[in-house]
Amino acid sequence: MVPIKHLNIAAIGNEDLVNGLRLAGISRYYVIKGDHDAREDVRKALTELINESDVGVIVMLEDYTEYVEELVTQVRKGRGITPIIIEVPSKFGTKYRNVREYYKTFIRESIGFDIEI
Repeated sequence: MVPIKHLNIAAIGNEDLVNGLRLAGISRYYVIKGDHDAREDVRKALTELINESDVGVIVMLEDYTEYVEELVTQVRKGRGITPIIIEVPSKFGTKYRNVREYYKTFIRESIGFDIEI
């Protein structure tokens, strides 16, 4: 197992998301262009990242989750700690009615307790 301080953050998203995260310093990313074959591109990218032992966090546009829902569920229900898959909304908004409650629940399920800020 790779020490936590050596784990990488990876992204799967459109050019806007990936470019923003590249400015923040990530070096592992997949740009999904267009909708014509997005399903296969997202599935391939997520499968590759899940199988890499040095990837600790995968940031993915929530719009793409519908293409790989069973993979995301499998990773979240798995016994391992990593990778953590974080869905982020696109610039057009989110699909969740109460995004604050969604992220609170996500954090509680991921680490086992609530964080209040």
